[in-house]
Amino acid sequence: MDPMRLLELVAALLILGAGVWLYRRKPARDEGTGDDGQYGSQGAVLLFVVGIIIAIHALGGLDYRPSASELDMLQGLKSVGR
Repeated sequence: MDPMRLLELVAALLILGAGVWLYRRKPARDEGTGDDGQYGSQGAVLLFVVGIIIAIHALGGLDYRPSASELDMLQGLKSVGR
């Protein structure tokens, strides 16, 4: 694995870990309100989404892979240019 891809994967795992920590953290309890035991935040969900997208990119899921017809067209263009 390329060192930059490995670094990107580590960053994705750290972002996902931060999202888990933020999601599981209990909100501050205000006076006069009952503790309903809810967890979660929008920030944690955003961290999950960003972490997953970075992990997919690090694992090569967003790399460009030309189709067979595109490769044939490129070969044809190279032969015309000679």
